[in-house]
Amino acid sequence: MADPAGFAAYKRRLHRKLAAFVAGLLAVLSLLAWAEQHGLSRFWLGPIFIFISVMVYAIIGIAGRTSDPEEYYVAGRRIPAMYNGMAAAADWMSAASFISLAGGLYLQGFAGTDMQPGGLAYVLGWSGGFCLVALLVAPHLRRLNLYTVPDYFSVRYGGRWPRIIAAVSAVLCSFVYVVAQIYGIGLIASRLTGVQFEIGILLGLGGVLLCSFLGGMRAITWTQVAQYVVLLLAFLIPVSWLAYKQLGNPMAPLVYGTQIQKISELEKKLEQDPAERRVREVFLQRAKDYERKLQDIPAAMQADRSAAQARVRQLKAQDADSADIVQANRALTSLPKDEASARESWTRAMQENYERARPLGGVPRQAEPFAGDPQGTPAQREAFNTSRLNFLALMFCLMVGTAGLPHLLTRYYTTPTVAEARASVAWSLFFIVLVYVSAPALAALVKFEVMNNLVGSSFDALPSWIAQWSRVDPSLLSVQDVNGDRILQWGEIRLGADIIMLATPELGGLPYVVSGLVAAGGLAAALSTADGLLLTISNALVRDIYCHEINREISPEYRVILSKFALLAMALVAAAVASVKPAEILPLVAASFSLAASAFVPAMVLGIFWRRANAAGAVAGMACGLGVTIYYMAVNAPSVRAFFAMPPGASLWFGIQPISAGVFGVPAGVVATVLASWLWPARESRADPRDIPRAAGF
Repeated sequence: MADPAGFAAYKRRLHRKLAAFVAGLLAVLSLLAWAEQHGLSRFWLGPIFIFISVMVYAIIGIAGRTSDPEEYYVAGRRIPAMYNGMAAAADWMSAASFISLAGGLYLQGFAGTDMQPGGLAYVLGWSGGFCLVALLVAPHLRRLNLYTVPDYFSVRYGGRWPRIIAAVSAVLCSFVYVVAQIYGIGLIASRLTGVQFEIGILLGLGGVLLCSFLGGMRAITWTQVAQYVVLLLAFLIPVSWLAYKQLGNPMAPLVYGTQIQKISELEKKLEQDPAERRVREVFLQRAKDYERKLQDIPAAMQADRSAAQARVRQLKAQDADSADIVQANRALTSLPKDEASARESWTRAMQENYERARPLGGVPRQAEPFAGDPQGTPAQREAFNTSRLNFLALMFCLMVGTAGLPHLLTRYYTTPTVAEARASVAWSLFFIVLVYVSAPALAALVKFEVMNNLVGSSFDALPSWIAQWSRVDPSLLSVQDVNGDRILQWGEIRLGADIIMLATPELGGLPYVVSGLVAAGGLAAALSTADGLLLTISNALVRDIYCHEINREISPEYRVILSKFALLAMALVAAAVASVKPAEILPLVAASFSLAASAFVPAMVLGIFWRRANAAGAVAGMACGLGVTIYYMAVNAPSVRAFFAMPPGASLWFGIQPISAGVFGVPAGVVATVLASWLWPARESRADPRDIPRAAGF
């Protein structure tokens, strides 16, 4: 910092602007709450929240527009540590953290299962990863005054291939991550406005582009600061309100232990309930039916088609209601068209029904340490060991992936000094912890609300929000009277992880303005991360590939223009992929962490701390680590196994689930980097890469 006094005055101006924004946000919330009490329809509240959110972010994005390369790529390197930490926290707490983290804790318990690792692994892995960022990566990258993560590989190792592979890896892991964010944007926009999911994606996409297209990192930084304030209030208000409603104390992280004990008692009661047992028996029978179909797929397909055609003919002959005929025709057209799709669909349905036939519908007990029993039968001991191994593997991938995510590391290029970069990591962790300590509490409070108040309700008196969310996406929420008693059982409720947080205000009976605030917070989380990811992708394509491999004579201003249009193109492609709903948010995000961990961290960290690491080692390490990770994910993907007619199930190594594939990719990358660096030592280059860490003050 050349002028400490000027920088201090600049920070004071920022503090005043932040205080004004927070005051304005609280005033708008108060006004909308007053309007709801005086009769403003819910039909208008949702669109108002969407409109205000997108317009505020758009105004900040337009005000931050720039074509200056230094401002566009790294925000002029003048973002104070606290604000960079706030922006990094918003960039970090994506739709996965805001929308799906509490849902994962709800559905997987605190420790997860042998088949679904998760629970507290997400909280511990994502939080602990910032310790690796602060100690191993961020300050060292900031010393080099670079613009992108592939820049580091180019400067440290020299040559074409380290930069090219790093750029391609940045595009790959960021694209998987951004698809999850755009899926979350479509989910929220469709629920608030009532439009179709695909239209909701386009509405939210407009906000993404207005924030990131015009101003790059400069505009994104300040929209992310605003978005963090929104998502913090949106997370803490409902969990505090729910805690006060249930326990008389709004300090949810301090008091939710009481509800854990009550949940354990309710879980034991539900496991022994005769009505719940009948529900499990129905799901078990359905699973066996699918298993029989898989034994002779062609015959089963023909039988299903004949039955569906007979149903259509029967309804037409009876002159039935047109809606029933349309529904029967839809059931006919939705049948699998070939053996591969039938095998995939029926295998998935069989596994889901077997899962729901387990006690508590396959949901582990909330406070259970791990699945199985270390002192039980051989099968129980194996389940315990597999569950524990998957928990640790996922936590490892999330921690190491945090240290390798390009869009996160780029944030620390924007600070004025190395000291500010290190301080901003600490601020990032502080702002993240404010939300993360409340996520387990929210999961427990919501589960108690469902078990104690929703279960046992009559199907004729279910709250309206259940039908509304079911229309958005039946995979997110569905209820079905499986045993025919017209009473809602725990096993008859199917909730997706992506709905728990968004439906919390309605589930707890809070005012609808809180529902709008939660949706606005989820939108802020998804938009803030999508902005940073799309900027990372466009920079990798234009700055790290096009400008080095195709046109080296391009001017800095034209490079910025190309980056903007590349950002637009990738946003549209990601929206098209998200519209087909490839997976839930948490698995997509976890996969991107495994990809980032295996592609970047071995060569990056060895390049910082080991002088002998060279270009051959970096290329081998990135290619080997990424290749192992992609192979393990692909070979265990149901669609891939069905396409190649592979046996149903998964080909797991040591029982590790595919979302934790980085646990194999990272060691493979380290070994490959070390071996290749030893076998093919660097000969000569324009500047010996081994000297760069020492010259840069590493």
